[in-house]
Amino acid sequence: MTDLHPKALAPIASFAGLRSFLVGEWPYLAILVLALFGVAYTSVARQPILIYWLALAPFIGIICVVTRWHEGQGREARMRLIWTNGLHWGAVLAAMYLMSVVDLGQMMTPDARALASLILLALGTFTAGVHIAAWRICLVGIILGASVPAIAWLAQSALLLVVAAFVLIGITAPFWWPDREHIRKAARQPSL
Repeated sequence: MTDLHPKALAPIASFAGLRSFLVGEWPYLAILVLALFGVAYTSVARQPILIYWLALAPFIGIICVVTRWHEGQGREARMRLIWTNGLHWGAVLAAMYLMSVVDLGQMMTPDARALASLILLALGTFTAGVHIAAWRICLVGIILGASVPAIAWLAQSALLLVVAAFVLIGITAPFWWPDREHIRKAARQPSL
């Protein structure tokens, strides 16, 4: 029988640690990944995705219930958890829908409506986290809220970012571009 060296077990232990982290944190990571996908899509495609945010809100509500289900002592506590989250997320969805009503829709551009819906979703997520005492849900709400000015800034400064990227490429290209004269001299020198 061979003994495994502790260094040989390190990758296995780190994989097991990562796996246990993912199993324990999957609800929050799922919300965060879906929210960041929506933010990235809005930033890149420059198209409002109001329906995506309307669909994400009930999903976050379900995650809020699932993460606190084990803490409910008895049927009454669990029913209260379901009703309070249902009312909370119903109000968030109603506010998001009201922004898409025809009268408001004429006053706001589609991009502005999508960002306003994201603000409501961020506020709803943060307050739901406060309500159920889940700091991770609060953190997702803060990240969603912080993404709103980031999306607006990216939309306004897309040309600036493109110019900055070209300048950065222009500055760093000489360091990465092979020096042809140096290569020719090295090829002419006899090897030992």
